[in-house]
Amino acid sequence: MTIAVIDYGMGNLRSVARALTHVGARDVVVTDDPAQVTAAERVVFPGQGAVRDCMSALHRHELIDGLTQAIAERPFLGICMGMQALMTRSEENQGVEALGHFAGRVRHFRALTGDKTGIKIPHMGWNQVTQSAQHPLWQGIADGERFYFVHSYFVEPQAQAIVMGTSDYGGQFAAAIGADNVFATQFHPEKSQQPGLRLLENFLSWDGNGCS
Repeated sequence: MTIAVIDYGMGNLRSVARALTHVGARDVVVTDDPAQVTAAERVVFPGQGAVRDCMSALHRHELIDGLTQAIAERPFLGICMGMQALMTRSEENQGVEALGHFAGRVRHFRALTGDKTGIKIPHMGWNQVTQSAQHPLWQGIADGERFYFVHSYFVEPQAQAIVMGTSDYGGQFAAAIGADNVFATQFHPEKSQQPGLRLLENFLSWDGNGCS
């Protein structure tokens, strides 16, 4: 089983690949080759940084078509920027069109926290995740488990039904979203110790069906 970790030049992709190998993946390819993305049986889309830079890099590497096909057809995991890029549009950089797989927008944390004192941005560190719906990728992970976050923006989906988990940082936000064969997390599973490794292990055995 080949797992493609999409390499578009943003984020520590090797740590994601190592974590997947650690939980049992045998054929992990970190790649910017559209053909390898298209051929892979599972796809992981990680990343950090700004949506504008992410979308520019995806176009530059000619990864949009292969990525869109993977999102439509195969078990697909988005991580951090890979989650935000699934939305319609981001408010970052005066507005950026994203992939548009899920209707909704990406907003700066100030839209959530306002002027509350003691709320530092970016949201960085460990935080609890409340599971909003049952899903195969939550199997064996306790509700309220803590995961590792690093982000200044959060996703605001139009449909609450796709919210698989929430967290709170000056207000509640979507920490995980999913529908059909797509699951995405704002937190970094590869940096989240045992709970994150369990989520990646669940991804390896997931058949792409959504909520249970």
